[in-house]
Amino acid sequence: MHLSLYLPLLFPLVATVSARPLAERLEPRVATWVLTGAALALAAASSLVLGLLTVAGLVRIPLVAALADLSLPVIRRGQPPAWWVAVIASLLLAAAVIAVARTLWRRTRAFLAAEEAACLPGPRQLVVLEDPAADAFAMPGLPGKIVVSTGMLAALDDRERQVLLAHERAHLRSHHYLFTNAAQLAAAANPLLRPLASAVAYTVERWADEHAARVTGDRRRVAVTVGKAALAARRTRATRPVSEMVLGALGRHRRPRAAGGPVPRRVAALLAPAPRHRPLPLAASAVLLAATALCAHQAYHDLHHLLRLARIS
Repeated sequence: MHLSLYLPLLFPLVATVSARPLAERLEPRVATWVLTGAALALAAASSLVLGLLTVAGLVRIPLVAALADLSLPVIRRGQPPAWWVAVIASLLLAAAVIAVARTLWRRTRAFLAAEEAACLPGPRQLVVLEDPAADAFAMPGLPGKIVVSTGMLAALDDRERQVLLAHERAHLRSHHYLFTNAAQLAAAANPLLRPLASAVAYTVERWADEHAARVTGDRRRVAVTVGKAALAARRTRATRPVSEMVLGALGRHRRPRAAGGPVPRRVAALLAPAPRHRPLPLAASAVLLAATALCAHQAYHDLHHLLRLARIS
């Protein structure tokens, strides 16, 4: 069978290396869409190839070939993958299916819990919790809620509170939890895509940051708010409810310690000029996804053609 059968298994390595540069260089909203779409496409392509390898190995078994009315000599002349390749592929595919099912189940439960928790008292979108721990997050639901602790409000001044609310409203209005969950499902199917899921978690925060900067008209103020909120949350160590689903405590992105962590990167981006449209990274992403789709299609076509020949013979 053609070498293209294996290429979709290697392309996620390219995406892993490219995830952070794309997250940094593309406009955050565009980066979120590109990275999420790439994660889903690469996960689907790699899963398809694992399935094709599994099928190609199964038809080498005389009993399976006989039951499917296939000619073993024709199949062998088509040079299908070795049996051990098919065994590894089948194990990886089974592990991917189990991981996706578990992740989907956890996410569904968390979403239902978030939906129930979003029905907090009062008709207002903003809910203030009496809690000395500094925290703020957008809780998805119908309708969604923005939950802010008294500890976070005490840590910020009036203008910084406006920044915080604009940031959290961006999470709700743009349904950022859908992007992060989709990327995490893709990473469950293919662990090589975890850097893309992490990049999406970063770009949705940058998306919300840029929205807050546009609303308030003060990028520096947003940068200061991100830093202050991060320090306050880290100092008080708030514990969020429904932690798998809620999004976007300002600055609380895995409590970074290194200078190159998400919060310092977000602050640096806000202190720089607003991001511009960059066609070159977009073109490179499009080429990678087109190559992935083409190779996956070619692999499917090769196996389909081989099985058709074996059945005709």
